[in-house]
Formats: sequence, C-alpha cells, structure tokens
Amino acid sequence: MGPVIRVANLEQKIGRKLLFQGISFEVHSGECWGIFGTRGAGKTSLVHILAGVDRFKSGQVEILGFNIKKTEKFKGSLGLVTQENSLFRDMTVLENLDFIAALKNASRATVLELIERFQLSEFLKKPVTSLDIGVLQRVSLACALLNQPKLLILDEIIKDIDLFSRNLILKELEQFLAEGGTCVSTFSSFAFAQSFSKVAWLEGGEITLYNSEAAQAEWNRLEKYYAEQSGRLL
Repeated sequence: MGPVIRVANLEQKIGRKLLFQGISFEVHSGECWGIFGTRGAGKTSLVHILAGVDRFKSGQVEILGFNIKKTEKFKGSLGLVTQENSLFRDMTVLENLDFIAALKNASRATVLELIERFQLSEFLKKPVTSLDIGVLQRVSLACALLNQPKLLILDEIIKDIDLFSRNLILKELEQFLAEGGTCVSTFSSFAFAQSFSKVAWLEGGEITLYNSEAAQAEWNRLEKYYAEQSGRLL
C-alpha cells in the first residue's frame, strides 16, 4: 500500500513570493503530522493545497493514490476543518450536522453518534455564530468525521480553545488514528508538539521533518539563541 499523501517538488507562489521551493514528503497510514512554522511560513497554504482547496504552481500531489490535479475523487475520503468557513454560519449546530450529513450521504445514526461523542446535545439548537471557539471546533470536527474519512486535514483545530474541548478533540483524534486513519494538522504553539508523531517544520520555503522530541529540542535551541541575541536571560 502506498502513502496516503505523496508530495513531490511542490512549488507555490503568492504574488511574487515563492512560498514553497520544491518541497517533497510522504505521509503514511496511521501517522499524525503537525505542520509547524512561524506566521507567513505557509502552513495554511500547504493544507489548503493538500485538501484540493488551492491550486499550486508546479510539482505533484497525490492523495490516497489520486493525482489531485486530475481528479477530486479523493475528497470522498477526506475530512477537512479550515480556520474559516468550515460550517454554515446561518444555521444551528443540528442544521449543520444534518445538512453536511446529507451532502456526505451519512446516516442519521452516524449523526447521533457524533453528537454523543462530542457532547453537543445542549448546543444543537444554537446558531454556530453564538458558540465559543472550543464548542465550534468540536462541531467542526464532528462534521468532518461524518463521512468516516481515511484522512483528516485540520488547520489550527486546538488553538485558543478550552481545556475540556481540547482534550475531547485529542481523544477523538487518537481514536481516529488507532482505527487506521491519517491526520495532518497545522499548529503554531509548541505546547502541542507532543500531540503529533512527526513535526514538519516550514521555514524559508523548505520543509524539515522531526519527531516531536527533536522538534521540541530545536525550538528550545532557537528560543535560547534569540534570547541571547536580544540580551534577555531565560
């Protein structure tokens, strides 16, 4: 069985800026990758390309064996949570679940199961615009799981959320991976580095792969270096 994601010589431009300079990598079944980088490094752009949301300048991207420039068949096995517009903002929580379930041909039983797993019962009649960010992300992930995807692509799903929602989401992601799923998620706080089996560090248009411990060590080294450069003692 081949990789779930295969990227070869990917280049992307935004305006005149070359965002990715021929990056290549593979993500295999059961892996959970964290895409890390400072602001403007291209984290969101990369996951949007992988999800088939954004086009790219050159290179090849295969998702679940499909060349995404030639077909969208891979999207039936994909679950996506973006930073914006993952949900229909003029609907309630239940209306979102039901409508997205219809789009994904998911059963009513699946909807009810996800409501229970993400503890959403008390929020079903509330418009999604009234939810705090933690509950909103629980709803977003529940909707992403409606089609029982093989691959989850997530953009900052655990940033700035309450501890209960964070732990619930991480528990569901662990279960998803244990059942053979694959996940790629951006993150911007190293407090979450240990949540990923591998960290793909974007910097200067290139990507460097670390395990979570090595990534943490590199981050600590950089923090110390820049503190010394500024004359600040840690």
